[in-house]
Amino acid sequence: MRVDEALIEKVKASVDIVDVISEYVQLKKQGRNYFGLCPFHSEKTPSFSVSPEKQIFHCFGCGIGGNVYTFLMEMEGYTFPEAVSHLGEKIGIHVPRTEQENIRREAKAEPLYRGMELLTKLYHYLLMKTSYGKAAREYLDKRGFTAQTIEKYQIGYAPDSWDTATRFLKRRGLPLEPFVSIGILATRGFDGKIFDCFRNRVMFPITDMKGRTVAFGGRVLDDSKPKYLNSPESNIFHKGKLLFGYPVARPAIKKKNEVVLFEGYADVIKAYQAGVDNGVASMGTSLTEEQAGLLTRNAEKIIVCYDSDDAGVEATFRAIDMLKPYHRSVRIARMPKGLDPDEYIERYGDDAFRHNVLGASATVMAFKMQYFRQKRNMNDEGDRLKYIETILHEISELPQAVERDHYLRQLAEEFSISLDALKQQQYQIYRQRKSKGELGKETTEIRPVTQTRPLLPAYQMAERELLAYMMHDSELAFAIREKIGAEFYTDLYGALAAHLYAYYEDGWPPDIASFLQKLNDPQLQSVASEIAMMEITDQATDKVIDDCIKVIRQHGLEERIRQKERERKEAERANDFEKATKILAEIISLKKGLGRN
Repeated sequence: MRVDEALIEKVKASVDIVDVISEYVQLKKQGRNYFGLCPFHSEKTPSFSVSPEKQIFHCFGCGIGGNVYTFLMEMEGYTFPEAVSHLGEKIGIHVPRTEQENIRREAKAEPLYRGMELLTKLYHYLLMKTSYGKAAREYLDKRGFTAQTIEKYQIGYAPDSWDTATRFLKRRGLPLEPFVSIGILATRGFDGKIFDCFRNRVMFPITDMKGRTVAFGGRVLDDSKPKYLNSPESNIFHKGKLLFGYPVARPAIKKKNEVVLFEGYADVIKAYQAGVDNGVASMGTSLTEEQAGLLTRNAEKIIVCYDSDDAGVEATFRAIDMLKPYHRSVRIARMPKGLDPDEYIERYGDDAFRHNVLGASATVMAFKMQYFRQKRNMNDEGDRLKYIETILHEISELPQAVERDHYLRQLAEEFSISLDALKQQQYQIYRQRKSKGELGKETTEIRPVTQTRPLLPAYQMAERELLAYMMHDSELAFAIREKIGAEFYTDLYGALAAHLYAYYEDGWPPDIASFLQKLNDPQLQSVASEIAMMEITDQATDKVIDDCIKVIRQHGLEERIRQKERERKEAERANDFEKATKILAEIISLKKGLGRN
């Protein structure tokens, strides 16, 4: 499908790239541009830059760059027409699709994603509209789930049948083997017959970052075991890379600049119903680096609300360690012993959960002090001293002097100990741990990375500067073409110049976002977006341009001289002294030109 060029430009001109990218990445303004953590590779220091003025983005870490369409294609896996259509729908501009394109899209649709979407709708229908789902509806009603919540999360019900999903998928013409491979169906050992894995369970769809169902969590209606049955890891479901409820919660996370991390999907759903619309879950696994990256990408504040049992506390400590390098504000919401968030809300209500649990969340240090206190007998002098030493070790890891002073004073007041003595011992612990390499660098501020490449040769810097000016001014580009044509000695820059000349020859105005759109080569897009992000003056003086050209030409002469020197040496080795003398004369002439240049 080809989309009309005028329509492409109209849609692009009607959106702000900062607004679009902000739906995925938490951006902070730094000077003229915005910076955030790159969504395309794992990083802890922001190197992803967005220019509202040029309507482009570029990551100085992984090199990806482009315009708003490029971003959506990379982020959502859209084709170019799909990216245009998606943006058009958001702003009310209709982008027509041909029937042929619809057929092609349908043919390309992966059976697994299509089947999982159909099963989600089937289970939801069976729960809400049929007699099969009556017991499940009564169970959910008893648990306090409202119809609106069930609809929002597309909760469903798998009947007490061996072949409901099997027959349904077969009738839709979908192959069954792929669904066996992802744990939705299974094969009976003695006769090879395929049957349903999920039976007589409330079904919670688990979606990927694009909102596609990739797995299910099924809960029994009674006390039979296993209580929860979850889809196994598969080629479409990677638990450690997803956060349950993220697509639903993302707008609220961005708006509040805060995210609440739960363990299970029931906790997320009940919390949402209780007015906590920025909750996600790690689905019972230890927080992974990918999940930590998702949490910190859109929020400055993270509230960890795991269960209060031993496993939940251990998971909380692991989450603290995983989030520490991102330098976010992490707080810990403590649950009463024996209750998870879902059960707490059922017993005490929505307001109590919001105010007495989340609202009373503690700093990481306060959480650790409470935890280590519970492990000691405070009436025993030996235990008290061990507790104080443990806390001093924890304080030595705090990056800010104000924090260290705050908790040292708290210890001093609580145990009637000299503040100076505590400071001295804490400093000794700090020095010992630092000498052993146990402590990382102190960091109190995250600064955006805007340059990761080594210093380039002068001629390449000159080529980049010329290209940056050429992207802003078509007349200047043509003037430079008259002077040096495609005389760029870096292959990528020469190719970029050729594309830019052709772009202007076709009558396009200077528009960096549109130019990037015309580049089909990802490497050229990356280089072009990086150069376009360079800070240059609004108008280039003749001297600036002439100086750049002089540096480029000088490099060209130096290269020719080096080549001639190699040729002369080859001639001498071949005893062709006449040729060597002739080449030497050429070298002398070139060197004179070098001096004049």
